[in-house]
Amino acid sequence: MSIFYIILLVVVLLVLWLIMAFNSLVVLKNRAKEALSDIDVQTKRRYDLIPNLVETVKGYAAHESGVFEKVTQARAAAMNAEGSAQKEQAENMLSNTLKSLFAVAEAYPDLKASTNFLELQRELTDTEDKVQAARRFYNTNVRDLNIKVESFPVNMVAKQFGFAQMDLFQTTSEAEKQPVAVKF
Repeated sequence: MSIFYIILLVVVLLVLWLIMAFNSLVVLKNRAKEALSDIDVQTKRRYDLIPNLVETVKGYAAHESGVFEKVTQARAAAMNAEGSAQKEQAENMLSNTLKSLFAVAEAYPDLKASTNFLELQRELTDTEDKVQAARRFYNTNVRDLNIKVESFPVNMVAKQFGFAQMDLFQTTSEAEKQPVAVKF
């Protein structure tokens, strides 16, 4: 009779471990999805600010239409991007075109002194910081999920229930990897 109870105890412990392993994978997967959603929220905020910024700069620098078109095209591409790789590439392109917009603004002292422009620039900078924080949060959650999915013996549970690794959000643009040039 005692062997029966030992086997029953082992089976119960195994089932409890399987439940805990499965639930921990579910928690990590949902955290990663939430973090990806946070990135989308912040990029939407950025998309909403860009037209106001472009219109403000247009008022001062009407002959810089090429820059405005590039920013508008980059914004549209980023908003319509599908999949994480395409979205990442479009976001990097948008960041680069925004840098060129701010470079244009540097040539117009009246624009740099405009309260509206300064407020929009501050809001956009704040949003960029939040996007970066959301990306870091996403990568942290994806890293934790990927470690769990690869680690033995949880990897057997992950494989059985279809949990897979997720891709980290990475900078692919060479321009973004370069240090920012500061000129006085």
